[in-house]
Amino acid sequence: MPEPWHPRLRWRGATLRPGEDRVLSRRQQGSGVTHPRPGPARGGPRAGTRPAGGQDVRARAGKDRDTARPRPTGDAPPPWLAQRILHQDAEVLILDKPAGLPVHAGPRGKPSLEDWLPLLQQGKRHLPQPAHRLDADTAGCLALGRTKPALAALGALFAAGRAEKTYWAVALGNPSDESGTVDAPLRKVSTARTGWRMEPHPEGQPARTAWRVLGRGSGLTWLELRPATGRTHQLRLHCGMICGPILGDPLYGQPTPGGLHLLARALRLPLEPPRAAEAPLPEAMRAGFAACGWMPDEG
Repeated sequence: MPEPWHPRLRWRGATLRPGEDRVLSRRQQGSGVTHPRPGPARGGPRAGTRPAGGQDVRARAGKDRDTARPRPTGDAPPPWLAQRILHQDAEVLILDKPAGLPVHAGPRGKPSLEDWLPLLQQGKRHLPQPAHRLDADTAGCLALGRTKPALAALGALFAAGRAEKTYWAVALGNPSDESGTVDAPLRKVSTARTGWRMEPHPEGQPARTAWRVLGRGSGLTWLELRPATGRTHQLRLHCGMICGPILGDPLYGQPTPGGLHLLARALRLPLEPPRAAEAPLPEAMRAGFAACGWMPDEG
């Protein structure tokens, strides 16, 4: 599927004038839009001074900032992005997020899903916003609210554990059972040498995952996972308790060329009316799942 790895280059086309630099205000952070912030041009007056006529340069600077803002249009998203829309209506959008793309830019402002939001606005008053988290390494279904009431309703669903999430994973090893439930609290730990990670611990936050075997291969198992909670790295650690780490997990296992073999396969939202979507298996993961019996006609 043709798509740019740095999608921000597709829409951040505003040209900086002399003396401008790109920064985000508190209000702008999280919106996915970078606004040029005016600064004094070389040899020009400084903001806050009053030139002849009494006009405050700060007022003119604010006007310049607004006019320099990249303004999303009501146009349909480009084809490379439209192919990733699994469901869309006036209130809710479900997107097929690619593996390797963080949902949020973080403090360093790296490429993220936020860069795509203006292209998904499509005439709405506000940018669509993610209603839940999905690890950067995880591909698949991500729900976004297109209006403030819809975002609030989605947030309530996920907070109450009512959103029905189904994941596929290829894990190392073979469990003795065909299905079961992992109920193991998790907590965050950090060291100067290895950085932070999650670990099972009785004093951690409750974490529960139902699972069943969909296929088996030589030293590999294709698992369906249904998390009842949404703890950070929950499925990675719970897979390790079922049989072994997820294939390609660089943090709790070993990296592989196909990357982390974890897909947010399906999402059902019990709204009125209900919404549902199913994500296709990414090309990079197909060999790993095929080794466990997956067939291309299974999507």
